Amino acid sequence: MNKATLAGGCFWCLESAFNRLEGVQSAISGYTGGHTPDPSYREVCDGTTGHAEAVEVTFDPTVLSYRDLLTVFFALHDPTTPNRQGHDVGTQYRSAIFFHNEAQRQEAATFIAELENQGVFDAPIVTQLAPAGTFYPAEDYHQGYYDQNRGAPYCQAIIAPKLAKLRQSFPAMLRRDGPDA
Repeated sequence: MNKATLAGGCFWCLESAFNRLEGVQSAISGYTGGHTPDPSYREVCDGTTGHAEAVEVTFDPTVLSYRDLLTVFFALHDPTTPNRQGHDVGTQYRSAIFFHNEAQRQEAATFIAELENQGVFDAPIVTQLAPAGTFYPAEDYHQGYYDQNRGAPYCQAIIAPKLAKLRQSFPAMLRRDGPDA
């Protein structure tokens, strides 16, 4: 199994999407990239910890490649807005790839360059590339948040459309035994 750590705004969105992919053993919501040890959600939301809301994905690279994860990651968030995703504003919502080794760094840099050369986005990609540091899992109530709160307004307005896009754009990558199977 390999690990990927990705930040693209609210961690509930990415966690729920990645947990629906075949080859993903787990996607855990948490915090990384900052300076405060073992931060709480409130501290991260205050924007003083330096941490981003992120997802640590454990995946089987023989089933799902790192490039596949990057493809889904860039399809489900806006990598062109510094320190924000939609109405979520602050450094904790930045777009970032926390690489675990040099191969991941190179693959991410190459992938970003390809997206830029193809003009996929209308503005430059601002996704931060940084070495993976300590990952702090978020509080238990954040884990599986969408599946436990599907009717909540945020889930309906923000997460559900991203999952619909995931199902439409990447049907071959979806779990056959997942929550939406």
